Amino acid sequence: MSGIALMAFCTAGSAFAAVDASKVGRGFDFQENQVPVGVDVRGGVGGFTGNSGDLTKPGALLGVTADAQPWPSLGVEAGYEGQRMPIDDGRVGDGEAMWRHNLGILAKAGAPLLQAKLYPYVGAGFGLSYLNASEGAEGLYDNDFIGEVPLAAGVDYRFTRNVFAGARATYRALIGTSFANDATVAGDTTGGLVNFNLTLGGSF
Repeated sequence: MSGIALMAFCTAGSAFAAVDASKVGRGFDFQENQVPVGVDVRGGVGGFTGNSGDLTKPGALLGVTADAQPWPSLGVEAGYEGQRMPIDDGRVGDGEAMWRHNLGILAKAGAPLLQAKLYPYVGAGFGLSYLNASEGAEGLYDNDFIGEVPLAAGVDYRFTRNVFAGARATYRALIGTSFANDATVAGDTTGGLVNFNLTLGGSF
């Protein structure tokens, strides 16, 4: 009798453990399946401020970004952005430019509106850029690695569950900028970066 009771107890314990494990597994699957992820492409225009802006003109940008929305009001994205800003300096020839190659991450916080179709947000993050002076400008302008701290405000609109578009303005504080030191009277490169862009993306 005691053997039967022990067997019944073990069987019940195994079944309970199996049910409990399945619940835990379903819980993890549920959380994972509820995190929308997506990819977007973006295009826009922007330029430097400060004396960096005095020596360059606004230029076009193009980027691609992967994003995730772990919570309805919080999201995160990481991506690449390329930009060409023409040099406005009579000491170098026409057609010279500073090329910017950026990798960055951004955390976003916002309040979904209109049944979660409209998503206005603000964001902050960090990035690293490589500034490459075109060959004809290298006498005065240098290649440069700089840090960026982006502060963004924008809005996304979701047309369907899988398709969205948006607009954004971003100011980037620049860290360690020196690409125009030789081109300035003070020997110092100052300013930030202001960009405006439109996005089109899909989520799954």
